[in-house]
Amino acid sequence: MLHIFRGDAPWFRPRARGFGAGLPIAWQGWAMLAAHAALLTGLALLLQGRPAMLALLLLAAAFAPLPLYRARTEGGWRWQWGSNNERDRKKPPRQQR
Repeated sequence: MLHIFRGDAPWFRPRARGFGAGLPIAWQGWAMLAAHAALLTGLALLLQGRPAMLALLLLAAAFAPLPLYRARTEGGWRWQWGSNNERDRKKPPRQQR
């Protein structure tokens, strides 16, 4: 069963603008996103009366899976300028004078 998660196919598309992963493009990405959201929600509900512990664990749980998001993003993470042209994605748009 774990072979489903070990393939090389991307789970996320890169963001159209900015840095990071966009929406999932495979069911594994949706499952990971749902599990991540459930983990954060569960921590928030379980630690309501302990704000210091809540903040610490929420930060850790929020940032811990980022390497997996990055590894499973199509083309990796890099700054996106929002252009459909691959050549224009690597440099900022020209300024009009």
